[in-house]
Amino acid sequence: MMDKSAVIFGNPIDKKTLKKAEKSKLGYVKKFGDDSGADYKIGFKPIDTLDFIGANNIVFAEKNQPFADNALIVGNIRMGFGHYRISIAMASCAKALGYTPYWLDLASFDATGSKMIRKQNDMYSLASRISQKSKLFNKLVWEPLNSEGFKQITYNAVDQKNSELLVPIFKNIDKNIPYIATHVWPSQGAVHAGMKNVVNAIPDNWAMGLHLSEGAVHAVQTPFAYLGYKTLNGFAKQPLKGIPADQIKQVGCFIDHELLVNLEQDNRLRRQRAVEGKPLRILMTVGGAGAGFDMFAQMVKHLLPMVKERKVSLFINFGDHKDVFDKLLKTVGDVQCLKFFDDYNGLKDYNAKIRTGEEHPITVICNKDIFEAVYSTNLLMPNCDLLVTKPSELAYYPVPKLFMRHIGGHEVYGAIYGREAGDATWECPTAKLADQMLDRLIGDREIIVSMCDRIDHLKKAGVYNGAYECVKLAAKKDK
Repeated sequence: MMDKSAVIFGNPIDKKTLKKAEKSKLGYVKKFGDDSGADYKIGFKPIDTLDFIGANNIVFAEKNQPFADNALIVGNIRMGFGHYRISIAMASCAKALGYTPYWLDLASFDATGSKMIRKQNDMYSLASRISQKSKLFNKLVWEPLNSEGFKQITYNAVDQKNSELLVPIFKNIDKNIPYIATHVWPSQGAVHAGMKNVVNAIPDNWAMGLHLSEGAVHAVQTPFAYLGYKTLNGFAKQPLKGIPADQIKQVGCFIDHELLVNLEQDNRLRRQRAVEGKPLRILMTVGGAGAGFDMFAQMVKHLLPMVKERKVSLFINFGDHKDVFDKLLKTVGDVQCLKFFDDYNGLKDYNAKIRTGEEHPITVICNKDIFEAVYSTNLLMPNCDLLVTKPSELAYYPVPKLFMRHIGGHEVYGAIYGREAGDATWECPTAKLADQMLDRLIGDREIIVSMCDRIDHLKKAGVYNGAYECVKLAAKKDK
């Protein structure tokens, strides 16, 4: 196996970093075992929540099952909801273009590489939670790490070495199947394993060494990200060789087929609700572990009087964290709400009814099933007027948006993109500023109408076609 840690896009890596990378890999082998000789058989299990796109989950089995002739694999991990949401977009567009999507969550297996991912994700999640509780930790450690630490090309060298541990999972997967990765580890693992048609779908606008996967086509969403990755500017103290043209493409935003087919009608209904003075439908998403909870709770408390006055309707997706819902009630007081807790089919029926009908003043959603937890936001998005979210993967979605404070410095540039595109507010770093922005949007619905106009314009320009383009790149189709 070629050592992709030693030279990255023609840039040699120093011996100290290489020694650190090797030590990191060996540490995981010592902790979780050496499964390099394992023969993991591959089977499939339907994903009921994603039955509308016919997605099959790849699992370990007693014997190998054959892939469909038109198979396309979406390689991912669960790290919060973002990478799963982007993966659903890829699977959706694969289905729309005639492929059978397969879901490969590399963190889900009883394999050394999977355990390595879960360990790193646990550490990332812990640090993220600490950053929300400690301003000093956030300022001195978390923000610099997410903006500059992960940016360094040396960081990629360590990840490349660790990702070699993922190779055994791919042993019985046909190396010619088109493959889209929505996190760099599934991309690196696939390349190490010899997959021949790998697309590395990069979620962030801020270019970082963390996301490099030499041997894959790097698909980015924006011109800013393209220039950052093309030049590798700031990835080291000295100038670096950039990414060759055949390994980087600007494709547009990663959006589901289902969110695009009726987008113009979604916007017409938003404008109609604005003209008729209907309550502003606000969809709020809670981070996987309740990141930014205090700001979120303050915004809800601020909106409750306007809910009573029927100026606002709230839809709150708590993901798979009912404890965050319980915590919110303790913070803002008990409120009357329509609950869809582990009632995904009920939510689907309700969502269909409110398309042109009336909604409950406050609707809350929570699902133990990860796919239902993630997709509930997608389900509600077309029928809501404003999405309140931190500027993560949702920064690129075609719905008017209000940005809360970022979690991690890299998200800053998602907010910058949204405000420049014209379909979002600027980032509101405090609850006070967010409340002021909410008041303005509720009191002046012309701002929402203007955002809808921009979304229609961006769709016509092909800005939201990124997931379709990733499928074409992986399948090596020009049209």
